[in-house]
Amino acid sequence: MRNEATKKTKRTVRNWIATLALVSALLVATPATDAQLLGGLLGGSTQPPSRLIVRDNLGLLGILNTCLLLGCTVQQTLDGTVGQLFLVTVPSTLNLLNVVTGLVNALGIVDVELDQVVQTTGTSAGPAPSYLTDKTPVTYYGATVWHGYVAQPATQLIRNDATHFTFNKTGAGVVVAIIDTGVDTSNPVLKPLLVNGYDFTRNTAGGNELVDYSSSTTTSSSATGAVVNQSTVAVLDQSTVAVLDGNQYKAFGHGTMNAGLVHLVAPAAKIMPLKAFKADGTAYNSDILRAIYYASQHGARVVNMSFNYTLPSNELANAINYATVLGAICVSSAGNSGLQTVVYPGAYRNVIDVASTSNQDIQSSFTNYGAPPVWLAAPGEGVVTFYPFNTYAAGWGTSFSTPLVSGTAALLVSANPLCTYACAANALGHADNISNPQLGHGRLDTYTAVQSLY
Repeated sequence: MRNEATKKTKRTVRNWIATLALVSALLVATPATDAQLLGGLLGGSTQPPSRLIVRDNLGLLGILNTCLLLGCTVQQTLDGTVGQLFLVTVPSTLNLLNVVTGLVNALGIVDVELDQVVQTTGTSAGPAPSYLTDKTPVTYYGATVWHGYVAQPATQLIRNDATHFTFNKTGAGVVVAIIDTGVDTSNPVLKPLLVNGYDFTRNTAGGNELVDYSSSTTTSSSATGAVVNQSTVAVLDQSTVAVLDGNQYKAFGHGTMNAGLVHLVAPAAKIMPLKAFKADGTAYNSDILRAIYYASQHGARVVNMSFNYTLPSNELANAINYATVLGAICVSSAGNSGLQTVVYPGAYRNVIDVASTSNQDIQSSFTNYGAPPVWLAAPGEGVVTFYPFNTYAAGWGTSFSTPLVSGTAALLVSANPLCTYACAANALGHADNISNPQLGHGRLDTYTAVQSLY
């Protein structure tokens, strides 16, 4: 009994220290508006409620009883059918640290952390590549697409066509979950491939990216290569495309672009759109956790995560481990700070961390690097893909290297349905050696990856 009490005390101290460190880091590192978004940390009735992620081994009844005593509110379950992880809010009229103390000392509580805000990863866009203007219609696995999309340098570097032709694997029967800003569900190429998704920002079924779009906030542009919102996401080349104004749209299209790149490599794979991010590129950790559990509990075999946390999250690691046990292959971007640094979820065990290279097989200037945790790199400069409104865009960043690897993972699962994380990581390690130890096993080669399974 004394040993159990000692263990409980040690765990309480660890959780308390971790929570204090996270609170301090967030208040120092985020602007005032973000601190207000986290809520309640500075006290005062004008602050919104604080958001906490709480794991309770006693389940819903346990956390409800604890919050009844402490004054917090249980908003929703985050881990689906497991029923042990919850989003809890604390009103600004209460002292947050006192509530956290009560939580970590309560029976059944094993983890408490702040619901941090996460950002999709973009980088500076380059000039519109010449192949973005190659609009010649071609047939690609039953759909009509632009020639510049299928013949761009990235597909040649990773030997996309040769892989499809030689091994006759296109991702059929595999579901790829894309946790992002959603997907344009009206895209004529993607529409037949979509499976039921979810919008965690609104708690509604679907995952359609266009729900964030309002025609009243757009202006028309005739400029070739217009930069969407002057942001880091995409460069467009279509005179009739709408240019979205305001920071609230700076990541609009991000999810559709990722879906297009998964489809480029695995054209028969199904796409599960999971909208955890708003069009401004931000998401709550709690919504990302919900998306990971949803994906793994609804049959996704690959989970694409083109986003980064700068601070660790125990529950993010738990969610990824859960998905891995259920057979999902988690793939994440290395980030775009141009540093040898650790970001999450890419740095976690059971995640394939992807850096970026140029079309000349040179390490991108913006990519984070260092192996480990970087497992391999993939083309991430001027990559052409789908964009909302049935058009195309070019993207720069590890965000767009990652879905090329996710698509390859789908090919591996279609070649061997028993292939899970360890199998996929080993196969993807058969990459093109570009003599850069900072980029792990090298640059993605879909051909040698699939070939390694035979």
